[in-house]
Amino acid sequence: METNRLSPTLAQALNKQMTNEAANAQIYLAYASWASEKGYDGIANFLFRHANEERNHMMKILEYILKRGAKVVVTEIPSPGPDPASVNDCFEKVFTSEVENTSAIYRIVEMSMAEKDWATWNFMQWFVKEQTEEETLALDLLSKIKVAGGASANDDALYILDKDLAQTADDATLAQDVSAANP
Repeated sequence: METNRLSPTLAQALNKQMTNEAANAQIYLAYASWASEKGYDGIANFLFRHANEERNHMMKILEYILKRGAKVVVTEIPSPGPDPASVNDCFEKVFTSEVENTSAIYRIVEMSMAEKDWATWNFMQWFVKEQTEEETLALDLLSKIKVAGGASANDDALYILDKDLAQTADDATLAQDVSAANP
């Protein structure tokens, strides 16, 4: 009896996204290691936590593929690329990576809608919200770095930023969650 409830195109797209999430975990892991080596323990801790979060995203997709009766295909993860040149460069790269990931998720949402696979469409809504949080968080970090001096931030500003990121929550406040009474 056939138990697969994913089309070949959606199964392939979800497997590809699973690999994207694993690659993003590697990016965060590489950048966290770089930050730690540079003495930015707060930034490193923040990035290590996000590496774990990306691995959790990967597992969430893997489990979904299995529960829909499709085959999980584990493939090679691309290299995270060169180390960042600076803290500013690090978070610019993080933001770029998150925007690319959002685009990939939107493609799966579009595919699931076109195929009328409402289970997958519903499943992907969690990722849509998560990517909104990830992009907002990355933008907030870029704003902090900009205030600290951007690419020209001095050691004192980076020290304060590092201490601040050690305390920064892993979630961002989203626009849809605020109001005039609760900005």
